[in-house]
Amino acid sequence: MANKSKPKPKPSQLSVYLYIPNIIGYIRILLNCYAFAICFSSKRLFSALYFLSFVCDAVDGWCARKFNQASTFGAVLDMVTDRISTACLLVILSQVYRPSLVFLSLLALDIASHWLQMYSSFLAGKASHKDVKDSSNWLFKLYYGNRMFMGYCCVACEVLYIALFLISKNHTEDLMDVVVTTLKEGSPLSILVGISLFGCSIKQIINIIQMKTAADACVLYDTEKKQKP
Repeated sequence: MANKSKPKPKPSQLSVYLYIPNIIGYIRILLNCYAFAICFSSKRLFSALYFLSFVCDAVDGWCARKFNQASTFGAVLDMVTDRISTACLLVILSQVYRPSLVFLSLLALDIASHWLQMYSSFLAGKASHKDVKDSSNWLFKLYYGNRMFMGYCCVACEVLYIALFLISKNHTEDLMDVVVTTLKEGSPLSILVGISLFGCSIKQIINIIQMKTAADACVLYDTEKKQKP
């Protein structure tokens, strides 16, 4: 009589917390805490630590796939860490540049679009907020369907924010003046800012599309729910 294969043991609660990608997530939090603590006293070290934390975001995703350690907790931890890190940097930039409303608006758009996307995905029963195969918008589908394109847009945003922080000299600078002056220099930094500015602009357009698409999904869920007997 053939032996029946034993079911795989369920992971314990502690083991999920100790998944390799989740441990990397904890390290990212510690890096960001220290980075923001020294952001004004050591801009270069802050930038290096912040960018290292950003790179770890890609590493934990690779580890989750490599070691089959994807988890809902890990996905939420990753999302929350990303949003809070970017939000803190945007708040700092809002205190360095004028008008500060530019960065506060980007902060609000970033949080709103990602929160709505995560919640609408949950309502639709999707395993990931990156599952946008049913979307009719080609740019939105390209963003989540092509890792290279999404990576470029995300890196461009973070690099632009870091560059703006590094080149700031006081707390009352005009944002447009600094950007235009930097682009006119023709230096490697101006090229980097130009490339990053383009990718960041695309990312903001995608955030708007994402927010509208997710809001529509929530409204559709409500209308379908009310139509049921």
